[in-house]
Amino acid sequence: MSELTQVTVIKTANIYFDGLVTSRTVICADGSRKTLGIMQPGEFEFNTQAAEVMEILSGELTVQLPGEDGWRSVQGGESFAVPANAKFTMRVARLTDYCCSFLP
Repeated sequence: MSELTQVTVIKTANIYFDGLVTSRTVICADGSRKTLGIMQPGEFEFNTQAAEVMEILSGELTVQLPGEDGWRSVQGGESFAVPANAKFTMRVARLTDYCCSFLP
């Protein structure tokens, strides 16, 4: 899906890692929540509360997911899922545009 319709956008930015990762929260008409953001090159460790699907719109990174020993390459047009209450690490190779969907 290339666009979101009938949404509420929270204007205040989510800013992480001294501004290298930023996003805006979007609340859909059905109450589901997403974030749309940009990641600059670097290595970032995140903790989740809710399960999520990270869709990479453009860019390139590797991710180490919970329970996996190695790193998985992900690029524009691909996605990966992260379970709730987990920690994962991303190594962003170049400017990356993403959409994160939080699962119920």
